[in-house]
Amino acid sequence: MALRTLVRGGMVVSVDPAVGDLPRGDVLIEDGRIAAVATTVDAADAEIVDATGKIVMPGFVDTHRHTWQTTFRGIGADWTFDQYRVAMHGTLRPHYQPEDVYLGNLLGRIEALSSGVTTMLDWFHCAVRPENADAAIQALREAPGRSVFCYCAAEPDIAPEITRVRAQLPDDGMALGLRGPQLTTMDTTAADVALARELGLRVSVHVHGATGWPSGHRPIADMRARGLLDDRTTIVHGNGLSDDQVAMMADAGCSVSISPDVELKMGFGWPETGRMLAAGIRPSLSIDDCPSAGGDMFAAMRTAFAVQRGLDGGLTARDLVEFATVDGARACGLDARTGSITVGKDADLILLDAEDPSLFPVSNPVATVVAAGHPGVVDSVFVAGKAVKRDGRLLGVDLPALRARLLESRDRIAAAAGIPVDGSWMP
Repeated sequence: MALRTLVRGGMVVSVDPAVGDLPRGDVLIEDGRIAAVATTVDAADAEIVDATGKIVMPGFVDTHRHTWQTTFRGIGADWTFDQYRVAMHGTLRPHYQPEDVYLGNLLGRIEALSSGVTTMLDWFHCAVRPENADAAIQALREAPGRSVFCYCAAEPDIAPEITRVRAQLPDDGMALGLRGPQLTTMDTTAADVALARELGLRVSVHVHGATGWPSGHRPIADMRARGLLDDRTTIVHGNGLSDDQVAMMADAGCSVSISPDVELKMGFGWPETGRMLAAGIRPSLSIDDCPSAGGDMFAAMRTAFAVQRGLDGGLTARDLVEFATVDGARACGLDARTGSITVGKDADLILLDAEDPSLFPVSNPVATVVAAGHPGVVDSVFVAGKAVKRDGRLLGVDLPALRARLLESRDRIAAAAGIPVDGSWMP
């Protein structure tokens, strides 16, 4: 008999226009997929998950997170972008051993999962050695969530390393993090995109105004001129791009990953949700890095929402929920599998405690999630129908042991780099 689970009696926010929102609804899970969504589903033989007093919605999708940096959470809250680059990439990264990468990635992925991020793109650029990449992948495999390993290799000729790692991962489990076009030549960028296309990989690339572009530099226009933009391309940030370059991205079918908290704190410019929407691009949301920002999607939604509303009154709460779910899934090439509560998709679901004093009473679940949601109300998390968090507790994770190992790792790296870990260091 097929394994069946019935999530019964919750406030269902499906993020599927054909299903809509159900003030009281049931979601039937069968063999890890959504088998039915309705006001009432008859499944007498199913295991019952009582969702009374819960908001039931798709898990969040984070389209860009440098997970290895979790070890130094909060240390960069006051840093500028230039200070971040000096600290994380110049001072700390050279001292990361494979064990350190493994622990940072494992805790970072578990943290994201606990706060409702069922799918996450790990934008990995701590490839001091190939073993670091292997350690990052191992951590993602052990964390009970859906992960995409976006590998930005460090070698001048990345083809052998990317090909080696590509053979280890499923078709939808890897992407290529481009080194350019702002940090390398356009020829290198073109070669990297050609490699990605040869291996069937999507690409993700950082483009933003804080990297000190030379006067007149037009990275998107240059990529377009070389045929390097298409619907497999995600532009990370995109702050400060000219209108015509945003239009080029839209014409090519590119997706965009916006990290509102980091972009504001580090001086990239206003998050570009409004300009992207005006051009016809549905943006996705991401955390970026936890040394500088919190690691939960609720905060990212709230910041993006407040900023754009302040700028022009645009965006609705539903827009933000879509950015954080189905639009993120689309940016990862996974919208056929996840991102909404749709029959046939994987059952990547989260249950939020709507009776928590910080949410109660709930009149409009969508608005409540964006305006008042936080990690503390994530009661349950399901990934492909498997419960990985129930009643507010992660399942099968030894957090005390992981915390102890991570502190040892942090202290070792800091000592090797010659910096304190009390937050007083400014690069």
